[in-house]
Amino acid sequence: MSALFWFIVWAALIFLMMRFGCGAHVMGHGHGHATEHRDGKLRWEPPATDRDPVCGKTVKTAGAKPSVFDGLVYYFCSRECREVFEAAPHLYTGGNTPSEQGTLESQHG
Repeated sequence: MSALFWFIVWAALIFLMMRFGCGAHVMGHGHGHATEHRDGKLRWEPPATDRDPVCGKTVKTAGAKPSVFDGLVYYFCSRECREVFEAAPHLYTGGNTPSEQGTLESQHG
C-alpha cells in the first residue's frame, strides 16, 4: 500500500512539472511568454516564387503543389510534375537542373 502512495505522489509531481515546469513547452503550454515563440524570428515563410524542379517553370508558392524530400520543400506547377518528382526525387535533387539531367541521360544512354 505504501508503494502505491509513493507512486501517486511521484506521478502527481511529474504531472505538475510537465504542466507548469520546463516540460510545459513539450505539452504546448509554455511559461507565459508564448507570444515570443509565435512572433520570434524562427518562423519559416516560403519564398514568393520558386522553380519547379521537374519542368523548370517559375511558380508562385502560394498556389503551388508542394512536396517535401530530404527535409526540403519543393514547389510544382502541377500535380503531374509533383507526381513525376515523387516517383524519382533523386533525379531532380542531385544539383542537376532538368535540362542538365536530360543532357546527362543522352550522353549515357
